[in-house]
Amino acid sequence: MMVDVLGVLVERDESVATAESLTGGLLAERITDVPGASQSFRGGVVAYATQVKQDLLGVPEAVVAQHGVVSGECAAAMAAGVRELLGTTWGLATTGVAGPDPQEDKPVGTVWVAVAGPDGVVTRLLDLEGGRWQIREHTCTEIVTLFDQVIRGAVAVGEETGLG
Repeated sequence: MMVDVLGVLVERDESVATAESLTGGLLAERITDVPGASQSFRGGVVAYATQVKQDLLGVPEAVVAQHGVVSGECAAAMAAGVRELLGTTWGLATTGVAGPDPQEDKPVGTVWVAVAGPDGVVTRLLDLEGGRWQIREHTCTEIVTLFDQVIRGAVAVGEETGLG
């Protein structure tokens, strides 16, 4: 599916960047595994620490204080922030709990992904099962699926979608 998504971006002369927390660069790796990805992928930020999310991606302190970093609001701010930071058409973000312990009173497997584009942001809450590796892998699959749906018009920008 990543090949198809990148093909659409190249065809439209659009670009994408990633802001990753729990996936730790795995999403960027998935994208760059595709030959020719450099035609549309500009780069990514691994913002594992809250301070990096705030300082580099512009996640407001109020979002962190009110909603936490494992939230749709944080994912949306990360996606919009990386889009602005790297000057891309699209920004993708992942944040959540891969385990082994809960975070912010949220259980392992609670993940938020977001896609930011010219017309706004779409967020999706995921309730994933498995160990750290499975959760991180599944998160990458889910955000690529969401991104594909957004660029093809199957999911409206500004929408928050249910559990994936």
